[in-house]
Amino acid sequence: MSPAASHEPAAPPALPVERVVARLRRHGRILVLPTVLFIAVTGVATYAAATLREPWQQLAIAGIATLAVLVFSFLPFLAWLTRRTTVTTRRIILRSGVFVRVRQELLHSRGYDVSVRRTWAQSAFGSGDVRINTGHDRPVVLKDVPRPQVVQAALQELMEDAHTIIGDRRRADQSTIDGDTVVWGGR
Repeated sequence: MSPAASHEPAAPPALPVERVVARLRRHGRILVLPTVLFIAVTGVATYAAATLREPWQQLAIAGIATLAVLVFSFLPFLAWLTRRTTVTTRRIILRSGVFVRVRQELLHSRGYDVSVRRTWAQSAFGSGDVRINTGHDRPVVLKDVPRPQVVQAALQELMEDAHTIIGDRRRADQSTIDGDTVVWGGR
């Protein structure tokens, strides 16, 4: 053992590597109505365009059908596709937005309350809303998540693990301090 090594304080334990636990989106059943509307609009528009004789009427039907498909089918699909939640071992990352991207992070170490709310329709399809109360004005809601009880249990377990790691790290930091003033990890 070298003399220089004996004067150095013990390094605090390293934090474990952050791993992705789950990637979540809303339940796919919300896309049923936009899909049915897409099929109905294209069928009605095709029939109407075939029965109308005037070109301007056919163009009007095509324009209205295109607008209806964009608004009632494509936009709901795009909204579903761009909203996602990633749960890691350290945090929850919420992403949304098409033209303006929004990203929100919730650290497990900060602590929060997790509850599940299910309507009768959500219960029939095995989904539910997971409410994460962080103590701010409005809770964060993961809407229509498949298997919400599993998500709730996982979040509570991850929060407990984060508090255990933080507590171990604080105890290790306090054991290296022997009464001297410590500034940014140095003496």
